[in-house]
Amino acid sequence: MIVVTGATGNVGRRLVDTLVAAGEGVTAVSRKISAADVPDGVRTVQADLAVPDGLTRAFDGADRLFLLTSGDFLAAGGDVAEVVSAAREAGVRRIVLLSSQGVGSGRHAPAFEEAVKASGLEWTVLRPGGFASNAFQWARSVRAERMIAVPFGDVALPVIDPADIADVAAAVLRESGHEGRSYVLTGPEPISPRGQAAAFAEALGEPVRFAELTEGQARTAMLEFMPPVVVEATLAILGSPTDDEKQVSPDVERVLGRPGRTFGEWAARNAAAFE
Repeated sequence: MIVVTGATGNVGRRLVDTLVAAGEGVTAVSRKISAADVPDGVRTVQADLAVPDGLTRAFDGADRLFLLTSGDFLAAGGDVAEVVSAAREAGVRRIVLLSSQGVGSGRHAPAFEEAVKASGLEWTVLRPGGFASNAFQWARSVRAERMIAVPFGDVALPVIDPADIADVAAAVLRESGHEGRSYVLTGPEPISPRGQAAAFAEALGEPVRFAELTEGQARTAMLEFMPPVVVEATLAILGSPTDDEKQVSPDVERVLGRPGRTFGEWAARNAAAFE
């Protein structure tokens, strides 16, 4: 049995579907979830990772865990070490942690990774860069005005399709040989916000205008839905990425045997949300 936390999100939903298609037993965990959110046969458990006392039922019968935390988990003072302890006591033997490329570059604290690595369990860490799905924040302006407004318009980063993160996670959960490894997950090519606007124009068959925000304007908007520490780290990556953060990692292809999907492919697949 594989437990997937964050099972209703961009990565978790795809991961659940992929594991079920591969014949795995799955428990889907989220703070708000129902049978309608998952394929037939998937066990669902409503649970909050920040309240580890409530995780016993979620981990019951599981031997593998996909661990995804959120900004809400951070805001609530969640302790990954307590989650890992609950998983170990329930019999979980392998944990795949969705971390961040920012841990490797020193922008984010390594505490979550350290807790997993010190667990005594088999572990693999996934460190994705920016998600292509972050572009959903532009859906309203693209629908209403055919416009994207963001800072740092010409800074290109190799954003990753969440579907590729899920596919890598599925492989690592199901296969041996990934224990004790950390994988940096990126898309196959860097693309700037201006380039992303062009990708939407191609996907929609209509011009999409690009408007560049100042860093201050972007900070104000992001603080409405992100903790301050996450906002500052995100702006630093978007505006002044390190050489490593600008590089395409080979790890998606190394695990899956194929390159990652491009941002243009993601935009075409999700065009309906922007029409």
